[in-house]
Amino acid sequence: MRAAYIEELGPADVIRYGEIAAPRPGPTDVLVDVLATTVNPVDTFVRSGLFPTHVDFPFVVSRDLVGTVAQAGPGATGLRAGDRVWCNSLGHGGRQGAAAEQAVVAADRLYRLPGGVDPYAAVAAVHPAATAYLALFVHGRLHVGETVLVAGAAGNVGSALVTMAVRSGARVLTTAGARDAQYCAELGAAEVFDYRDPDLTGRIRRAAPSGVDLYLDTAGVNDLETAVGLLARRGRVVLLAGARTRPVLPAGALYMNDRSVVGFVISHATPDELAEAAAYINDLLRQGVLRPRSIEVFPLSAAADVHARMEKGELHGRRAVLRTDVTAGD
Repeated sequence: MRAAYIEELGPADVIRYGEIAAPRPGPTDVLVDVLATTVNPVDTFVRSGLFPTHVDFPFVVSRDLVGTVAQAGPGATGLRAGDRVWCNSLGHGGRQGAAAEQAVVAADRLYRLPGGVDPYAAVAAVHPAATAYLALFVHGRLHVGETVLVAGAAGNVGSALVTMAVRSGARVLTTAGARDAQYCAELGAAEVFDYRDPDLTGRIRRAAPSGVDLYLDTAGVNDLETAVGLLARRGRVVLLAGARTRPVLPAGALYMNDRSVVGFVISHATPDELAEAAAYINDLLRQGVLRPRSIEVFPLSAAADVHARMEKGELHGRRAVLRTDVTAGD
């Protein structure tokens, strides 16, 4: 089969595109004919070695897929050939990635795609959406009526956070660029602040005089001095980006107000947590309320170029979808 793969860790240009051996499913696995995959920041972290994990070479890159069941093992109950499915947890922890014509997925990491949902829009949404779900409900412990601040709300994860938090009954404050203010408001944000505003902290304090219950920074700036100071008593900061940041933690303001800071990566989510997120995501997909803002389509052979573009910051706010049925020049 054709795949985008690496033989060593390194920069984007270590990615090769060509023929490798097709994967063979085990008794509780499912062989999927891949329609499309995506490129996420975490894919570049794994490929470069920034995010250490077990890798068997040749290693197929990419996290997410949407496709059709080709063969289900005897222990993969409930799935059969022809089912349209998706996954967002390959390419880590010894699992081969999704950037190939076929992929093997453990049955407990594979979910049916609801009927009538555009598979290419879905594959662009499922990774940011699952990250947002885990940040809000598993690690952020969000409750109805709380105030949430989403920094970087116009991005892929940020927009999913706003959508889910609003639907859960939270009051959502956001920061974004001025040109993205209308988009954030359309997602349901109660207030949108320009992140360049010199009085940003003051404006947030005036908008939430009792403090913010949950603070999430999708841009990974991780200014904990400011974030912790904006929290309500028992408020939480959830860290989910900014691998290279080294923020200062104001310990007194944290522990004297029962506040907390927690970090997570979706790569360490359990199958049960991922399945819980998948059920929620499928419901939003059925309702048509979870849509990527912008998609760029590429052939699978363009994986190296797309990785390089992502690392240069050229894809901000857009989702790169690599399709197995598209060739260079299409």
